Amino acid sequence: MIIPSIDLMNGHAVQLVGGRELKIDAGDPRPIATRFRLAGEIAVIDLDAALGQGSNEAVIRDLLAIAPCRVGGGIRDVETARKWLDAGATKVILGTAAVPEILSQLPRDRVMAAVDAVDGEVVVKGWRERTGQDALTKLHELSGLVGGFLVTFVEREGRLGGTDLERVKAVAQAAGGVRVTSAGGITTVSEIAALDRMGVDAQVGMALYSGVMDLADAISATLTSDRPDGLFATIVCDERDVALGLAWSDQASLREAVRTCRGVYHSRTRGLWVKGLSSGDHQDLLRIDLDCDRDAMRFTVRQHGRGFCHEGTRTCFGEDHGIGNLQRTLAARAVDAPAGSYTRRLLDDAVLLRAKLVEEAGELADAAGANDVAGEAADVMYFTLVAMARAGVSMAEVEAVLDARSRKVSRRKGDAKV
Repeated sequence: MIIPSIDLMNGHAVQLVGGRELKIDAGDPRPIATRFRLAGEIAVIDLDAALGQGSNEAVIRDLLAIAPCRVGGGIRDVETARKWLDAGATKVILGTAAVPEILSQLPRDRVMAAVDAVDGEVVVKGWRERTGQDALTKLHELSGLVGGFLVTFVEREGRLGGTDLERVKAVAQAAGGVRVTSAGGITTVSEIAALDRMGVDAQVGMALYSGVMDLADAISATLTSDRPDGLFATIVCDERDVALGLAWSDQASLREAVRTCRGVYHSRTRGLWVKGLSSGDHQDLLRIDLDCDRDAMRFTVRQHGRGFCHEGTRTCFGEDHGIGNLQRTLAARAVDAPAGSYTRRLLDDAVLLRAKLVEEAGELADAAGANDVAGEAADVMYFTLVAMARAGVSMAEVEAVLDARSRKVSRRKGDAKV
């Protein structure tokens, strides 16, 4: 699996050679994160913080709102690690702070230890200082304390010379079953595939920024197909993971999908198929995931128009139902609800809507028995969705907030306000 990397200096995305020589200044990292998020999780490294010469905190917080990010660089204490976990980082990456007294205070599955090495010797302080410690020994010592390792071969970093697969294999063995992400010199998709077969993820920067490696090819590097035509089954889902239908992809359609960030597929009768080009029911492509066997993909899309099916329904299995369907119905009615309808009254009368929310929440609080609770909860949900429609907020946005809160490690008491 590929982990695209965004290294930050002075608010810009940069690529350095060996951690020292500036090779590429790619400018604003936000559009880069929007593109890289198609691959899933991305790595964000604050080089200024790592070198003790500043911070890119404001930029990183913007990136966390764009994509799932593992964050590293300059995290030297428990408080800073918790700050980034509370901010929504999927993981934090600790270097010199990856010691038992700090790691024991953090959730193991959310922490990665950075082991940066030059010719097998651990280096610290922005890769400027050698320690004399063997990298494999450090991996063995920390394997029971962290949920992952980021191992960087500094002498290869940014040089596009390829990685050393035998050394990575030794690293994976020394990690004792802890997931390893390898960085430094990875240049080809065949290397990504070889690393994946070892159970190792590939963190890639320079090859993507320089154009040597295509992002779509990197995402599909580990895909296989047992079909004579080489097509990949592609499950199409919306932002709430509801399956809209099944499509097919080939390398050409995948590249176009990644290039345009749109739902693009391979039609077995028409060739390249850009969803919505003729119907208007187009899709924004948000993310691509590979299944566990690496023989199918999932496209997560934001569906516009009537839906995915050529028959005009939301899904190829018919219309959907439940909260998602109600939310979209109310969102549409926020625009065209007829005058005199109850929904129109609620949308136009903030005082009435507030009163109903308070009333129904109270009734839910007092409800007893499963049927009563279900009914009152449905009432609360309806009025909540009206409030969301009034503000232009989707269910996917609400779920994103809930997901972000679930990643917090600092907890408040949650007492009632007096």
